[in-house]
Amino acid sequence: MAFKTIMVQLDVDTIATPRISMAWDLAQRHDADLVGFCAAEPHFVMPTGTDDQAATKALWCQVEAIEARLNCLREDFLSTVNGSNRASWRGEIGNPTRQLILNARAADLILTGSPAVDLIVDHHRMLDPASLILAAGRPIIVASQTLAPIKAESILIAWNDTREARRAVVDAMPFLITARDVVIATVNHGSPDNVADVEMFLARHGVKARSEVLDARCSEPAELLLKMGREITADLIVMGGFGHSRLREMALGGVTRSVLRSGSLHRFISN
Repeated sequence: MAFKTIMVQLDVDTIATPRISMAWDLAQRHDADLVGFCAAEPHFVMPTGTDDQAATKALWCQVEAIEARLNCLREDFLSTVNGSNRASWRGEIGNPTRQLILNARAADLILTGSPAVDLIVDHHRMLDPASLILAAGRPIIVASQTLAPIKAESILIAWNDTREARRAVVDAMPFLITARDVVIATVNHGSPDNVADVEMFLARHGVKARSEVLDARCSEPAELLLKMGREITADLIVMGGFGHSRLREMALGGVTRSVLRSGSLHRFISN
């Protein structure tokens, strides 16, 4: 499978050009169309004693401000892609996560930015990456904080033989077949998993991969994966998203959640 359409999600309140440039570079290298997307919704808490007319006016002021910002982002997007007929724009009034999930049907791959860490996030204006991963039905690239080009020359596969990890390997094939170095990393407590089937599967698709077993007795799995990523100078980690229930991931942290919080490399996640 090739990436024919890539959708880049933009945040209504942040500078968009660096993310657009990275997405456009990726789309050109994969001979894909690019769709720019942004959504935000008004949110007004009624002060005590405020009449309905004043509340309605305040809400419409928010709508107008969002529409103005969406128009600015559209101009930034079209300017960055030089008005190419292989690029298009979608700006919507609505919850950014829900609207992106709905629009995901139009793309093979969604590109978004690193989530805010240890900040109060307004999900009326900012994306919830975890909800997107669970519901989009498409692979997601969560870009590194540096927004460096996604070269995908060295790729780390976080393997744990789950449905999500199997899906991620297949979804990431356009990157894997062009990489110069692919490492399949398994994390366990001293009993190595057999990844021969994975290596053979990849080899049949023209991907030469090697495997590494990481011992999690002294470190957290996510820390081991990120350390391995640094050792092989990976710029992309491929992994399944939320292999356990969402509630358990939120309670225990989980590998997916921990890797999402690390913005040191690009993360390719499927569910």
